[in-house]
Amino acid sequence: MSKLMIALYVAAGLVLAGPAAAQMYAPKTASMPTSKDVYTEAKASADAQYKIDKDACSSLSGNANDICLAAAKGKEGIARAEAEAAYEKTPKAREDARVAHAQASYDVAIEKCDELAGNGKDVCVKQAKSELVKGKSDAKVDRVTADTNNDAATKQADARKDARAAERDAEFKVAIEKCDVLAGGAKDTCTDGARMRYGKI
Repeated sequence: MSKLMIALYVAAGLVLAGPAAAQMYAPKTASMPTSKDVYTEAKASADAQYKIDKDACSSLSGNANDICLAAAKGKEGIARAEAEAAYEKTPKAREDARVAHAQASYDVAIEKCDELAGNGKDVCVKQAKSELVKGKSDAKVDRVTADTNNDAATKQADARKDARAAERDAEFKVAIEKCDVLAGGAKDTCTDGARMRYGKI
């Protein structure tokens, strides 16, 4: 098995471990506050696990190593953000934990895009950015939804509108990038179609 394939499997495992752990422990953290000692221990554990995961990447080289390191760093960021969310118990801390998940996925995806070239790489990068925008937007919407102020409904509607606009802009960029592989009239038709579809006329 090539070093790249090993790195991809390791990266997938590291990135997926965070969300799986989050789902497993979410009910507990939602119903029971985390003490300062537990919070401090969770951060120390995240740091220790990062060192282990980072060392596991040392046998790899090139982009396989970059993918592995990005996954290890993302896993650490997720663990630390989730510890913070469990301790702080605020909508903002929970938003930050969700953003950490989105950022970790993005960082690994960008490293994987380095395996590609030309338009394929450009589309890959734009797609990764689109997913990051969506993850951050959804996290913001959920935070605003949790807001108990009287104007929460207005804030939620505004956040949703902003989130959808940001997502559509990101999706438009992906559509335009896909048109770049074409030439002449076909490219113009593709670009015009994308502009029409996303209201950019």
